[in-house]
Amino acid sequence: MDTTTVDGVAGWAIRLMETLGAPGAGLAIALENLFPPLPSEVILPLAGFTASRGDMSLLQALVWTTLGSLIGALALYAVGAVLGRRRTLAIAGRLPLIKTSDIEKAEAWFARHGRKTVFFGRMIPIFRSLISVPAGVERMPVVTFALLTTLGSLIWNTVFVLAGYQLGENWSLVERYAGLLSNAVIVAVVLAVVVFVVVRVRERRQTRDGRHRQTREAPRHQAREGEHR
Repeated sequence: MDTTTVDGVAGWAIRLMETLGAPGAGLAIALENLFPPLPSEVILPLAGFTASRGDMSLLQALVWTTLGSLIGALALYAVGAVLGRRRTLAIAGRLPLIKTSDIEKAEAWFARHGRKTVFFGRMIPIFRSLISVPAGVERMPVVTFALLTTLGSLIWNTVFVLAGYQLGENWSLVERYAGLLSNAVIVAVVLAVVVFVVVRVRERRQTRDGRHRQTREAPRHQAREGEHR
């Protein structure tokens, strides 16, 4: 396979790995955590493919990509920790259709399921990166966060790196099928957002209508009270 003809994210990742070796794979995955549009489903199989060519060992590919996942996740955790609960609530209060109670419910849910969410979230496209921020906001113990992130990332990375290693020049097959999973997650997220917006708009409309009704009925009540007097 002529890697010079590969363009886009794949071409960038290949050139990074050819230049830096295994640390290049780790750097690519760290950046993928910070910028979710960079797909790990492309970078990880390419790391496996690069290992199959002998540019790095399979163990190096797994160690460096997992280290990159951890570094990227810790950076986003730090963002959440700096942001903090107070700033999060302040930002949420300025967003349309978002209530403070929404954040409080999310906090309560994270308090109950935070560890499972961090671990399994490392294996879900999009959420792989995003889950680090609320973990930082809620100040999950760093050691616990790092351990769960490392374990979850190691599982995810191993599956895709090994697939790329076994498929060799056909590594793009992994990207094709993994893309279906990513698309399914995106569709589910979009549907959830649509449902949330519809429900919240209806709630606000009902609240507004109730206030208008009370405003219209208030003079009638006052008139009736006057008659009784």
